[in-house]
Amino acid sequence: MLPFPVTLRPGEPPVHQVAFAATRAILAGILAPGDRFPSVRELAEALKLHPNTAQKVVAQLQADGLLVVRPGIGTVVADAAPIAPPVAAAARGEALAALLEQLVVDGRRLGFDREALVVALREC
Repeated sequence: MLPFPVTLRPGEPPVHQVAFAATRAILAGILAPGDRFPSVRELAEALKLHPNTAQKVVAQLQADGLLVVRPGIGTVVADAAPIAPPVAAAARGEALAALLEQLVVDGRRLGFDREALVVALREC
């Protein structure tokens, strides 16, 4: 049993889905600093993934600074979530606008109107 929920959906690479679920769990405090992260084998078995796919998930989370390997202990949640380096306000605004535009497009494609998207964003 994994310490965070993951529901794999077709059409999106499992590596992205699992890494996102783990990132969400870490940033939400479900997995706290120092908590043991499942091994590659445990991750692969629990989600019925190829071990190489599970290894890519762990490697991505390590590269993002969310996990660290502690000799004799294994892979654990890093002491502090990394903070993005300072970026100009304009660049951050552009990045946020692009994310929101993608959200609106995907939401409309799923049949949600503007009000439903605003409600969902507020609840998130």
